[in-house]
Amino acid sequence: MKLIEDLCYAKRENEELLLDLYLPETSEFSVFVYFHGGGLERGSKNSAKKYAEYLAKNGIAFVSANYRMYPSAQYPDFIEDAAEAVHWVSENIGNYGNCQKLFVGGSSAGGYLSMMLCFDKHWLASFGELKIPVAGYFHNAGQPTAHFKVLKERGISSKRVIIDESAPLFHIGLEESYPPMHFVVSDNDMKCRYEQTMLVLATLRHFEYDEEKIGFTLFHGKHCEQNKTVDENGDNVLGKMMVEFVEKYR
Repeated sequence: MKLIEDLCYAKRENEELLLDLYLPETSEFSVFVYFHGGGLERGSKNSAKKYAEYLAKNGIAFVSANYRMYPSAQYPDFIEDAAEAVHWVSENIGNYGNCQKLFVGGSSAGGYLSMMLCFDKHWLASFGELKIPVAGYFHNAGQPTAHFKVLKERGISSKRVIIDESAPLFHIGLEESYPPMHFVVSDNDMKCRYEQTMLVLATLRHFEYDEEKIGFTLFHGKHCEQNKTVDENGDNVLGKMMVEFVEKYR
């Protein structure tokens, strides 16, 4: 594995937005672009190291990207950053090898970002056509309604369940089709996260999207516990799921 750190994918005034690239030993690979969690106010690209290394070991390039967060950022800064990071990878990953497929995912706040890019296509389109289209999305414990930090920014109680243009759910049904996707949530997740994820799946069924391309995993535990745990073979659980998802569709 080769790690290339702190590549600049965009500049915002005096701030550089950075990403890390984990390259496998092979010259031909798929790439997985990942956005970290932290409630849109904390966390960093460094938190993905364990599963980044696991994907690279299994022949998949992994990109972990930072994005602007509260309190210096506001809606929709973080979504714009996520979209530009995906575009940067699409345009530049060819400099590091022969990349055939591009996948996008994230955990918690990062899962919210991946869902926004998936269901509201104007974010990616605002940077032009992707050189390598997104082949699949991996949504890990993201909030499909208006994010609680966005509600707080607007002076609304973070406990409210609101579905407006800032909510991934709001946009489901506007496209004829979506790339394959996989949803992950826990039975003891953040309050309402399980129920809201079930609503996403029900909404996708209601619009009769291809259910064979929509995967779902329910974990028994707390919010994003699967990010840190290993299985009986010592493999990172989340990393293994990402590998299985990529291998299914690459």
